[in-house]
Amino acid sequence: MADRERILILGAAGRDFHNFNLFFRGRDRYEVVGFTAAQIPGIACRSYPPELAGPLYPRGLPIWPEEELEEIVREEGVERCILAYSDLSAQEVIDLASRVLAAGADFGLLSGEHTMLKSRLPVIAVTAVRTGAGKSPAARYVSRIVRGRGLRPAVVRHPMPYGDLDAMRAQRFIALEDLDRAGVTMEEREEYEAHLREGTPVLAGVDYAEVLEMAEEEGDLIVWDGGNNDLPFFRPDLWITLADALRPGHELSYYPGQVNLRRADVVVINKARTAGSRAVAEIRESVRRVNPGARTVLTSSEVRGDRPELVAGRRVLVVEDGPSLSHGGMSHGAGLEAAWRYGAAEVVDPRPYAVGSFAEVFRRYPQIGPVLPAMGYYPHQMAELEETINRVPAEAVVVSTPVDLAASLKIKKPVLRVTYEMVEEEEPGLRGVVEGFLATLVAGARAGGG
Repeated sequence: MADRERILILGAAGRDFHNFNLFFRGRDRYEVVGFTAAQIPGIACRSYPPELAGPLYPRGLPIWPEEELEEIVREEGVERCILAYSDLSAQEVIDLASRVLAAGADFGLLSGEHTMLKSRLPVIAVTAVRTGAGKSPAARYVSRIVRGRGLRPAVVRHPMPYGDLDAMRAQRFIALEDLDRAGVTMEEREEYEAHLREGTPVLAGVDYAEVLEMAEEEGDLIVWDGGNNDLPFFRPDLWITLADALRPGHELSYYPGQVNLRRADVVVINKARTAGSRAVAEIRESVRRVNPGARTVLTSSEVRGDRPELVAGRRVLVVEDGPSLSHGGMSHGAGLEAAWRYGAAEVVDPRPYAVGSFAEVFRRYPQIGPVLPAMGYYPHQMAELEETINRVPAEAVVVSTPVDLAASLKIKKPVLRVTYEMVEEEEPGLRGVVEGFLATLVAGARAGGG
């Protein structure tokens, strides 16, 4: 035991815990000293509980802010740091590696071969090269295709464990009321609610071996609904990767999105209609270079507003999906496009009216345009979001978040809700790929007597 290699896992509450559970938890050749936390506010300065950490770690494991990385390496005698979070530019990966090496430790990554669980059910994984590429509409679209073939999909969502980790160990949601009982954050509700409204059960948590066992009892097929641009936690039988046609070049310059591009069976070039043929051609060339065996298909995100008359000729505030604008790096989303499409007289910049953590969000992510990112990891952020919305001198609010904000906040202005769904730009397209995969499964089951 004295020869155990001392490991520090660099994370953001998700992939880091999964890597620990799958690769490090039961191996006495390693001694994990703890985790660092980045990207998400308020997830540091807590502990990974002993109930999850296992018998080698009876006191659990500390979670430190990533800002203290060098000090932790020195004080804890760390020998190797493992990068375990996503949506990092190539430069950001180099910067982290350089900080680790300069502090005197080695720097490493774990491949999917060490961290993907094998299911007894077929798995379709929906991943992306960047946050905000359109994974959630794609996962819903795939689930509809599966249901259309008479099969029951169970969606397993990438983790968002920002609360009580032991209580979130393995979660099953089959109705909207389950979200209320679990006290989920707005970020979780955004990802789960739309699936539940369509009758698809959602599973998530912290320990994905347990989550997988639950999912295998829930459906005939698992749809992995990825987070950010992370790798799937389950080994896919069909690996779908989305590339964003509005951000050509990002498919090769972000980690681990490029891994998803290289491993994909099919690359979906989304937002193709908006971006145009030049951007599509650039992404097709990237796919040809690094994954020539992958098929490419074109789709778009169709934006729909429930009450366009609320916007025409008015000064409006636009509220967009938060993570897509923050670590997703986007300047705006579908909400701003909808505001102009429906004839807004002016889009009011929310920056002068931002309170609390939202002022910090604008400072930290200067690329954000004249829109308000809906960040809701904790109750105080929801209160600050509500106050900021109501302070902005607008006549109406355009809300382009997966969850209905007007149902959760007291917004004192008329609200236009914007939704977006995946639509095919060519035939047979993604539907043809998924239906062909399902047909192969059915034929295989018949041949095997299943």
